[in-house]
Amino acid sequence: MQTLANIWEIMMLGTITFYQKNLFDIIGIVLLAILARMIFVSVIDRAIRRVIVRHEGMTAKEEKQREDTLIRIIGATGDVIIWLVAIMFIVHAFGVSIAPIITATGIIGVALGFGAQYLVRDIISGLFIILENQYRVGDIVCFDETCGKVTDVSLRKTTLRDLEGAVHHVPHGSITRVANKSQEFSRIMVDVSIAYDTDLDHVERVVNEVGKELAADPLWSGLFKSEPKYLRIHEFADSAMVIRVLGETEPGDQFVLKGELRKRLKQAFDKEGIKIPFPQRVIHNA
Repeated sequence: MQTLANIWEIMMLGTITFYQKNLFDIIGIVLLAILARMIFVSVIDRAIRRVIVRHEGMTAKEEKQREDTLIRIIGATGDVIIWLVAIMFIVHAFGVSIAPIITATGIIGVALGFGAQYLVRDIISGLFIILENQYRVGDIVCFDETCGKVTDVSLRKTTLRDLEGAVHHVPHGSITRVANKSQEFSRIMVDVSIAYDTDLDHVERVVNEVGKELAADPLWSGLFKSEPKYLRIHEFADSAMVIRVLGETEPGDQFVLKGELRKRLKQAFDKEGIKIPFPQRVIHNA
């Protein structure tokens, strides 16, 4: 019994000595990984902000959005690589040979390469999206029927949040068409129905005055690139003529400005006696 106690004591002392010996190595590896990550992020941040050249027509805000998106993606990839290397060194510190692990990782990678065709397609498509600057974090985009604000972009997928607050995770390989509603500039386009007996010159003057007042309002003036103006008669509908009003805004601001323009047009039309007609139907008695 005493012998078993001595053996147990020797084993415990050996284990404690082993962990004490390797504890400083493990702490050093973790600290080096943290330091490497900080240096990597700092270098990538400075390099991208110097290398990326602002395209013609691109605003400073758009340039910063593109740079932030690239920094986020490259930084996330670097994090994975740094911590994988750190884990391998920690395993090696415990006396486990990492050569078989590296070999097994290579074999698994080849196997996954054959089986993960969709993943490879998503990553390649993501690289082209990023390099071609199709959209950035903060842009408002539509992928076919899915629309929303870009909240995150990784190599594999893009995350959108729509107006209802729902989050959509869209793999890059499934994106066939991108409509960017906030690149360089946006347009505010409003169609308004008016009665057929309305004086069009009067309507044009009222619409242009409303657009000019809205663009001059200190609360909204900084969001416009050009004031909303009467464009043309867009359509002859069954019960009304449809006129189109068009203006240019800063990227992404068209939605809030469109609502404000509609409100002011309604108020001005009521004041000027311009009618927005209800649907009408003519019935003939046999």
